[in-house]
Amino acid sequence: MLPPVQRRMPRRPLRRAAGGLPLRAVAPNAVTALALCSGLSGIRFAISGSFELAVVMVLVAGVLDGLDGRVARMLHGESRFGAELDSLADAISFGVSPALIIYLWSLHTLPRFGWMAALMLAVFCALRLARFNAAIDASEQPHKSAGFLTGVPAPAGAGLAFLPLFLWFVTEEPILRDPRLVAPWTVLVAMLMVSSLATFSWTSLRLRRNIRFEAIALVVFVGAAAVSAPWQTAAAACVAYLLSIPFSVRSYARVRRLRGGAATDAPAPPPSA
Repeated sequence: MLPPVQRRMPRRPLRRAAGGLPLRAVAPNAVTALALCSGLSGIRFAISGSFELAVVMVLVAGVLDGLDGRVARMLHGESRFGAELDSLADAISFGVSPALIIYLWSLHTLPRFGWMAALMLAVFCALRLARFNAAIDASEQPHKSAGFLTGVPAPAGAGLAFLPLFLWFVTEEPILRDPRLVAPWTVLVAMLMVSSLATFSWTSLRLRRNIRFEAIALVVFVGAAAVSAPWQTAAAACVAYLLSIPFSVRSYARVRRLRGGAATDAPAPPPSA
């Protein structure tokens, strides 16, 4: 008698759990987490009095913040989780960390008003990021559609807040550490971050074909300057960014005026029957 035939149950295909995070989204989120770690490490170095290393950590966080979005687009790993994590990391790295570093460096000698200025920098940075997240799905974004940003972005705001530190690293002038000078400057930077001023979006800029060589030469020059004189280069970059704000406001006003003229010259729709 032949043994009965054993039936093999068909194996079910393995499926990824619904709502799981794709593997390609891990890389950009890891870069964002490294930026967050770098920003928090700046606070640690500031507590120990190593202010140069503290500022370097925030600058490294800025570089990583510029990379995570590009890595996500390259790997097609954009996700809502990554967007929320990026905003949280930016609020800490470019809001909380610079505020505490500046407070420990200068503003602690003016406890009441110094802490108020540090709070404004941290909270206004968070408010700016909240406004940005709230406007992601908005259909009408005049600044973005014209290639501009609204207010000073968080990484640039952190760099501007560090301008007295950059100059102090170079000159060691005691006046640059005076909280009566640092506190108003910190408040001004905080207000620029939540302002409605149109600022240049460097990702939307396009170079002309006939100046590509000059642009490469400029990048090489800036890179060499950053290696040989980092704090002078950082201070010069902050001053150049501040000087660009009036030009960005005027450029946006011109674009808005041209758009308004084009809408006025458009023919009216025919009357409906």
